[in-house]
Amino acid sequence: MTKNNLREQIEECREKMITLSYTNDLTSEAVISSSVKLDQLLNEYQRYTQ
Repeated sequence: MTKNNLREQIEECREKMITLSYTNDLTSEAVISSSVKLDQLLNEYQRYTQ
């Protein structure tokens, strides 16, 4: 996975999480799942850039 590809995935996941938060509680399974996925992507990006 390239750095740019990872960055695109991060942005897509972030947008999805924000959209989900408009229609779901922040503690809903959908929002939390999306947040966990975003955290994983951010951690991977951080490892990639070190």
